[in-house]
Amino acid sequence: MSPLRVGIAGLGAIGRSVAGKLDAGMPGLALAAVAVRDPAAARSRAQFRSPCVFTDIAGLEPQCDVVVECAPSALLADIARPMLAAGKKVLVLSVGALLRHWDLVELARETGGQIIVPTGALIGLDAVSAAAEGTIHAVRMITRKPVRGLVGAPYLVENNIAIEDIRAPLRVFAGSPRDAAVGFPANLNVAVALSLAGIGPDATQLEIWADPQLSRNTHRIEVDADSASFSMEIANIPSDNPRTGRITALSVIAALRKMTAPLRVGT
Repeated sequence: MSPLRVGIAGLGAIGRSVAGKLDAGMPGLALAAVAVRDPAAARSRAQFRSPCVFTDIAGLEPQCDVVVECAPSALLADIARPMLAAGKKVLVLSVGALLRHWDLVELARETGGQIIVPTGALIGLDAVSAAAEGTIHAVRMITRKPVRGLVGAPYLVENNIAIEDIRAPLRVFAGSPRDAAVGFPANLNVAVALSLAGIGPDATQLEIWADPQLSRNTHRIEVDADSASFSMEIANIPSDNPRTGRITALSVIAALRKMTAPLRVGT
């Protein structure tokens, strides 16, 4: 069978990692195209072995069967819409922006396309998805991040919350993932992913803490359901981008591998 042609939208910390793994070789998958702001400059710097096409966002769809969106969240609709209109698949990392473009879900429903949200920097989405087939009574998430991973978030700027010089953990937000997606667009995609797996972006409870003692992004999930009550915690090592954990790119790679694997483990 021909390999699944994979496109990468954005060559930041996540895009470079995923593209590098594909270029090194993954069974059933091929790096087909990369979309960046300046294709010519990226082509001159890249050292891919694959015959990869460098293009802009509009040029991705004809080259690819699936596209990994790892670009600024403002570009989500531009990246996803052509793929979904053609009945193809998109792996979405800017999950918070998906709440503002829910028409993309309806488009996928109409065309047979699919939006895939990888596990990302979270843990336990399989368990939450399974519990959601029954009744979930409550989902609570507590996120603790190093100060440098939260500095500059729109919510902090708009509410004059200064965290640069704090000496003790400070709760900077309490509310829903829907509100957090607006106020922390580069930080809380994990919370929106959790809410979509469970009881929705309005019913899920979320706290965000800035912690000057932390060096890792930490997420704790507490779920109460009719099938099980469980809690989980993960402490992610940041990538080159302090707002993103290294495991996020690995989660994308694992999701791509499952698309063509003869054995698939997990929901």
